[in-house]
Amino acid sequence: MSVRNLDKLFRPSSVALIGATPRAGTVGDLILKNLRAAQFPGPLSLVNPLHRTIDGMPVYPDVASLPSVPDLAIIATPPDTVPGLVAALGAKGTRAAVVITAGFGELGAAGKALQREILEAAKPYLLRLVGPNCIGVMVPGAHLNASFGHLAPSEGGVAFVSQSGAIVTALLDWAQPRGIGFSHVVSLGDMADVDFGDMLDYLGDDAGTRAILLYVEGVTGARKFMSAARAAARRKPVLVVKVGRFAQSQHAAASHTGALAGSDKVYDAAFRRAGMLRVRDMAELFDAVETLATTQAQYGDRLAILTNGGGPAVLATDALIEQGGVLATLSPATLARLDAKLPRTWSHGNPVDMVGDADGARYRAALEILLDDQEIDAVLVINCPTAMQPPVDSARAVIEAVAARGSHFTGRNLFANWIGDYAATPARKLLAAARIASYDTPHSAIRGFMNRVDYRRNRDLLLETVPTHAEGLAIDTEAARSILAAALAAGREWLEPQEISALFAAYGIPFVATRVARDGDEAAEIARAIAAPVALKIRSPDISHKSDVGGVSLNLHTPEEVRAAAAAMIAHIRDVLPKARLDGFIVQQMIDRPGALELLAGVTDDILFGPVILFGQGGIAVEIIDDTTIEFPPLNLNLARAQIARTRVSRLMKGYRNQPPVDGDAVADVLIRLSQLVADQSAIGELDINPLLADAKGVIALDGRVRVRRAPDGVSRLAIRPYPAELISEETLADGTKIRLRPIRPEDEPAIVALAERMTQHDLRMRFFVPMKQLTHEFAAKLTQIDYDRELALVAEPPSQGEIWGVARFFADPDNIRAEYAIVVRSDLQGHGLGFRLLTRLVELARTRGLKEIIGDVLSENDAMLQMCREFGFSLAAHPKEPGVIRASKPL
Repeated sequence: MSVRNLDKLFRPSSVALIGATPRAGTVGDLILKNLRAAQFPGPLSLVNPLHRTIDGMPVYPDVASLPSVPDLAIIATPPDTVPGLVAALGAKGTRAAVVITAGFGELGAAGKALQREILEAAKPYLLRLVGPNCIGVMVPGAHLNASFGHLAPSEGGVAFVSQSGAIVTALLDWAQPRGIGFSHVVSLGDMADVDFGDMLDYLGDDAGTRAILLYVEGVTGARKFMSAARAAARRKPVLVVKVGRFAQSQHAAASHTGALAGSDKVYDAAFRRAGMLRVRDMAELFDAVETLATTQAQYGDRLAILTNGGGPAVLATDALIEQGGVLATLSPATLARLDAKLPRTWSHGNPVDMVGDADGARYRAALEILLDDQEIDAVLVINCPTAMQPPVDSARAVIEAVAARGSHFTGRNLFANWIGDYAATPARKLLAAARIASYDTPHSAIRGFMNRVDYRRNRDLLLETVPTHAEGLAIDTEAARSILAAALAAGREWLEPQEISALFAAYGIPFVATRVARDGDEAAEIARAIAAPVALKIRSPDISHKSDVGGVSLNLHTPEEVRAAAAAMIAHIRDVLPKARLDGFIVQQMIDRPGALELLAGVTDDILFGPVILFGQGGIAVEIIDDTTIEFPPLNLNLARAQIARTRVSRLMKGYRNQPPVDGDAVADVLIRLSQLVADQSAIGELDINPLLADAKGVIALDGRVRVRRAPDGVSRLAIRPYPAELISEETLADGTKIRLRPIRPEDEPAIVALAERMTQHDLRMRFFVPMKQLTHEFAAKLTQIDYDRELALVAEPPSQGEIWGVARFFADPDNIRAEYAIVVRSDLQGHGLGFRLLTRLVELARTRGLKEIIGDVLSENDAMLQMCREFGFSLAAHPKEPGVIRASKPL
């Protein structure tokens, strides 16, 4: 479940408090006081069988006695009473409840069983639950404070959602003296029902929420979370604090990949892929709230620093460069204007050090000059307390300069750092009242600026045009499936070397030719046939890392050397691992690639997020070097390149001294193929390529391990739904024209732009409702980079491919109940039945997905589309909010 009935939770028309009490200091008493202090405008009912009235308000003995149906109930009663209360509320018609009570999942098996009873009681009524074990919810704009928090938040544009109630109260305590307000404050507690995915879906669509901040201890429902997070982060900044970074892995993994894919790295990958920003601690959490509450979207990354002290400006510059920021270059015109206003001893560059006696007038004059420079995207103003000039005077001057800009300040931000405490505090209060972002240190001010910059950079990166993968993916899924099935049928957990070679060959992953020998004599004969230096490796189901136990011998030139190495290897391993099963040897021709880098590529299965792809520096010291990064399948060329670039070894891959650059796209190709392999083959539990040898000539895998497991087929185990290739179909229109229908791909962006270019202005307006000459890159990227779990866009193309003739798409709500559809056909191809065929197929797929209704908005003058809707049996009615628009709807 997702956003269904959450409006009853956050915008209720009536509220009931179950467990209200007059006993001062109790939870029931504090919640009642908060509800009344917030001046909730609707009916407020109280339930407690022990009281008739509380402070003049009537109290009812049970839920059934309530005179009306409350939209929202707050439950603060003993744990064993909660399931019955939820059932009674559901039967009465209540559709949302906040369970304040603790004593459920956090208390072990008995508590978890009781928590399941609550869910079972709520389920028949679609009653949504926040909690249990939470402090409640607060929505200042709705005058709702259904919590026992010690402070009520003021209204603002930041939503804060936390699993920890203590963090909620701490943040409110910090925010109040700074005048920072919130759209929602939600304590999720044990997340029996409403979770982070639900909140992201709801808040992502909430017009009153400009930014979202999460305090996360763990997430549930990885697929839902990723879909909701990706959707929300495209609309507004989403920052997340994830704690428990150093928790031990829940299970030991036998390969390098499993050992390195700790849960925190997987969370990092999830947040990055979704476009969210991660902050690390309480200090960063507070700074993030300051930034989100008092700044706007940041369009550029060039920062100017204005100061009356050189030392703090140097600290700020260091922090800026360290965090990947850009120090703005002052234009000649700006330098000349500053020369005319500042003392001769000013710094004559950026940072702009006005020297220690700078007064308010000097601050204002210099700041106005910097704000006039269009090559500056943001300004950090620093003030150090001096005996000559009161900090409050400088603060007033900055406030006046900003106020004078008015709306001309759009797209740029001002950040302030008044250093100190005693003298700085009054100035900070003035800045807070003026809604200017103010920080305690230069470093935290830079971090605030970079939060805005990094959000824009991440968003731009995710919207980059995806290049067509030149190699394509010629793969043999059935051959791979047969290999895995045979291993499972034989009861084996690990693939044999020859099976790994065949599996990689099926997916086009270069792997050194591998042969298996039963003993040293057969290994020697294989080496004689190869007639080149070989590598000899032990073959054993009990040995994960062969080199650790002397199970690898390299550069053997003759059969005699192979025979001797085999005997020595057997003797040594029997000495160090006497119980290991030894099944012979692996013989491989030595690959002579001087200067090639040893890389690591692999797949492991995270307990929450499912399969993830790992890449980094390989070799026998891989754990010590610890240079790895994780990404989620599916991958495209942009994502694979970005994953590689996050590692230190990527610098070596670019070439150095006399070493030429590595073929980076060949490395990326391996990652893409591994991504496709794990998406196709659910039987793969773990995969490890180490080393993956890479140089200017390309890549080749020298060793690999693959663990298999029995798992249900399908893509539900993946956190991000992969490309639905099974929906590709070949079709013939009524006039005999052959077409190919397939889901859209990110690589289709250029073709979508070309489609729009070949449409008339009239047809573009019929589709998008506004005059449009062409599609912007950002808009085209959003049309092509879709979430296949919630969206579907079918493109129609000729059999020769290369161009797109038409597109039909739907976007489902988070509850998968209703979807909105749209269709466009190239202007010169209309009238041939292509739109009709696209809509037919779209409706078929919507019905298959389990949607209950499909709707579309059509301009009242779009006669052709309205006629098609009638032929399909759509109901047509005037749009309830938009004049000149017809709402078409069809139950499925």
